[in-house]
Amino acid sequence: MSNEIQTTAKRLLKTEYSKLTEREQRVIRHIVAGLHISRSTNQEYDRQLTFGQRLADRVAAFGGSWTFILIFGAVLFVWFGLNSVILAKAFDPYPYILLNLVLSMLAAIQAPIIMMSQNRQAARDRLDAAQDYETNLKAELEIRTLHEKIDDLRQQQWLELIALQQEQIKLLTQLLGAGPQVERE
Repeated sequence: MSNEIQTTAKRLLKTEYSKLTEREQRVIRHIVAGLHISRSTNQEYDRQLTFGQRLADRVAAFGGSWTFILIFGAVLFVWFGLNSVILAKAFDPYPYILLNLVLSMLAAIQAPIIMMSQNRQAARDRLDAAQDYETNLKAELEIRTLHEKIDDLRQQQWLELIALQQEQIKLLTQLLGAGPQVERE
């Protein structure tokens, strides 16, 4: 570990590098190296998904869409129509016990799939939050560094201004001291 990393951690975060969290250490290393810290967490997360997880996400996305609701409503309407009006000998007469069984099975299968997808989305959100924290921390530290640089420049300008004023006072004092001598001549 370089001395620059140690001094940067001490200067920006007012603590030893070894006492920082892994995320904070990562941010300090990126600041010292001048590297970007932002990355695409979606691509990173999507690379690790299995086929089953991708399929579950697609099922959950479709199950929570208007397309699913409209298709499901149409299927129910057709089911009621066939079993109540059109067919003389209905395959599922009122009170639609077969329909209840199908709906129960659909709910029993769809609910865990949606929950798995939501759990993965929560994990993705945590990854995004961690990335946002690192990016915000780096931005805050970079802004703090810029403030320090501006303060140093301002201090340097004040010192130059004071030196210039002292030089002007010295010249004015010399002119005032030489003023009566000029009138006598």
